[in-house]
Amino acid sequence: MKHLLNLLAAVALLIWGTHLVRTGILRVFGANLRQLIAHSVSTRITAVLSGIGVTALVQSSTATALIVSSFVGQGLVTLPAALAVMLGADVGTSVMAVVFAMDLSWLSPLFIFVGVVLFITRKDTAAGRVGRVLIGLGLMLLALRLITESTTVLTQSPTVRTLLGALTSDLLLEIFTGAVLAVVAYSSLATVLLTATLAGSGGIPVDVALGLVIGANLGSGLLAVLTTMKANVQTRQVPLGNLFFKIIGVAIMTPLTGLWLQHVRPYVPDTATLVVLFHLAFNVVVGIICIGLTGAVARAVQRLLPQPDAQASAAGARPKHLDPSALATPSLAISCAAREALHQADVVESMMIGLHTVIRTDDLKLAQDLRKLDDEVDGLYSAIKYYLTKISREALDEREGRRWADIISFTINMEQIGDIIERVLIDIEDKKIKKGRHFSEAGMEEINELHARLLDNLRLAMSVFLNGNVRDAQKLLEEKARFRDLERAYSATHLVRLSDNTVQSIETSSLHIDLISELKRINSLLCSVAYPILESAGALAPSRLRAATTTD
Repeated sequence: MKHLLNLLAAVALLIWGTHLVRTGILRVFGANLRQLIAHSVSTRITAVLSGIGVTALVQSSTATALIVSSFVGQGLVTLPAALAVMLGADVGTSVMAVVFAMDLSWLSPLFIFVGVVLFITRKDTAAGRVGRVLIGLGLMLLALRLITESTTVLTQSPTVRTLLGALTSDLLLEIFTGAVLAVVAYSSLATVLLTATLAGSGGIPVDVALGLVIGANLGSGLLAVLTTMKANVQTRQVPLGNLFFKIIGVAIMTPLTGLWLQHVRPYVPDTATLVVLFHLAFNVVVGIICIGLTGAVARAVQRLLPQPDAQASAAGARPKHLDPSALATPSLAISCAAREALHQADVVESMMIGLHTVIRTDDLKLAQDLRKLDDEVDGLYSAIKYYLTKISREALDEREGRRWADIISFTINMEQIGDIIERVLIDIEDKKIKKGRHFSEAGMEEINELHARLLDNLRLAMSVFLNGNVRDAQKLLEEKARFRDLERAYSATHLVRLSDNTVQSIETSSLHIDLISELKRINSLLCSVAYPILESAGALAPSRLRAATTTD
């Protein structure tokens, strides 16, 4: 019982080490890896090579599948090119299985020691994250040695020998078992390494090990499909196409296991090496055969998962850029959240433009439609906020942490602006449209001027939020002061019109004052985007209160 528990603990350690390496690599090099993929899909060959290189580092074809799927979902990569990357990704994880099958156990203590030192002393830096990767590598090598030792002891038990002697090869059951193990372990690499180690120590027959390897490959394809089930259609197409490749590989390689043992085994006496080489051969054969089928498989996938109608997909408050696969790389997830925040600002801009139209034309139906857009703004705010809460704050450096806070602040401001516009629309409906009242010509010109400035400031705020340009941020704060002065001036001129007994000004007085006051509030929310940028750059002037005290 003790030795069985040791074996299970070693398996868990192997899975955990694989997880540490995968997440650590994505956190340190995730942005660069994505750029490499994005710039390497011009031809099928370069796409395959980029898939091999990225997956050799990440040690997870599933992680690569999620990255490529997000590119397809955003329209940055075509589906056939993404499928070519996945063929290379499967070869890459196979190459790493061959590397880990070598006797590298002597590196385990070195990796763990150096990794712990880096992680503890430089925790929130890139060096600390590299330390996390080294810890994962060390744990994987340690786990493989522990699996070998535990299996060797177990196979010496008479009971276990009897069970192994009675074990008959049922290839379909082995494939099913391997697939389940790969899904549960969230890693085909860990499953193949476990299988090879067990076979090398005599824990399982080699023919059973080959069946498990075939199943592990099938399981990795299933895992990516399951992981992206709730994503948009474009994102789900890549894992489904890769699953088709896996099925083709299973159909080709299953009948060849006997030939592999007959012709390759005499030249590879080490059983563990024989198993991982079969895993490599599986994916190389699939890559060679399927590289010319990427277009056909892409068309088949697009028929099975057709993209929704453009008008239907545009309806409702659906986030466009919150890529779940990017959460493994916090810096990229931050970028996705920022893009979605700009999408939220686009909806606010539509509301603001529509507000001016309602003021000019008294279009009651448009006013009601614009009020519904506020629900979309609120929905996007909730989606962005929930997405950001799923980003590991520990994995963010100081700059990324500030960006995280800036996005939250920006989306809150956009949500509040949407609420203000909705309230203004209700007032216009009740106090102007339904009562048939109109602003005076001079009052309408003032509203037009404020609205035009407000729209310009919204677009400038979006630019400041996106680029963080200090000069634009300073300009935005200058616009805040200028807008405040205009609001005061127009309030004064409105009072003059009231004293002149202008009928239209008297009828719309309350609405006019409230409207320009609300526009000022909106402008203040927009200009608040500039403060974090200027504070980071050390460009904020002392407060007026301190300046006044000094002057006195």
